Amino acid sequence: MPEPRRTALATALFAALTLSAGCEVDIDPGAIPVPVSIAPIPSASAGQPKYVCTAIYKILTDGAVRLATDDRDRLRDAFTTMSTAVAAAGRVSTEPAQRDAATAISESLSRGAQSADPVAYRDGEFATIGQRLDDTCV
Repeated sequence: MPEPRRTALATALFAALTLSAGCEVDIDPGAIPVPVSIAPIPSASAGQPKYVCTAIYKILTDGAVRLATDDRDRLRDAFTTMSTAVAAAGRVSTEPAQRDAATAISESLSRGAQSADPVAYRDGEFATIGQRLDDTCV
């Protein structure tokens, strides 16, 4: 079951970044490579559940790198970007349950972006958000 490992990887990456957030090192998020390649499978499989899961996990993992800050505007921007990308990835799924899970994740990210305290959202709900998708990755 590689999908739970991807969620664990994203959570571990996020935890490491969160623990180091107090260090105030300003690094361009694009300068940090993703630790493992979870690139989506070829486009001929677009819409298939595993493809959609891989695409959404990649969005969340790449987005987690941008969350190593306490700057509320940067957090809001990152959550908004992830929300839009997750919604787009989820819409192509052939599985209704997966589309619903992607919509729920997107809506949650949007709420995080609009939250008065996006740091609390990052440190709370975001850490487990990908798990909503796990059961749909068949």
